[in-house]
Amino acid sequence: MKIYHNPRCSKSRQGLAILEASKLNFETINYLKTPLLKEELTEIIKLLGISPLDLVRKNEVIWKENYKDKNLSDAEIIAVMIQNPKLIERPIVINNGKAVIGRPPEIIKSIL
Repeated sequence: MKIYHNPRCSKSRQGLAILEASKLNFETINYLKTPLLKEELTEIIKLLGISPLDLVRKNEVIWKENYKDKNLSDAEIIAVMIQNPKLIERPIVINNGKAVIGRPPEIIKSIL
């Protein structure tokens, strides 16, 4: 099990607390310090069953000022998230081939 985590995000910290309380083994990946590879992010999006745009934090200044009104392909959106990992929704938890975005954090319990 993995959690893609941003320690500065309250929802991400709440998601981490849920995993810690579960007493299950998991790996914590601070994706701001350890950036995701294109293939890894593509696989996460596939496991989530969403489009790349659905994983973007659209209220971030980077998105609003640089990308909001552009017609980007899925590959371009993934490239933008790789270059700007702050734009990736969080936390993301993956367990046994299933993935969820922990918003609200309680949804993480559905794949434990």
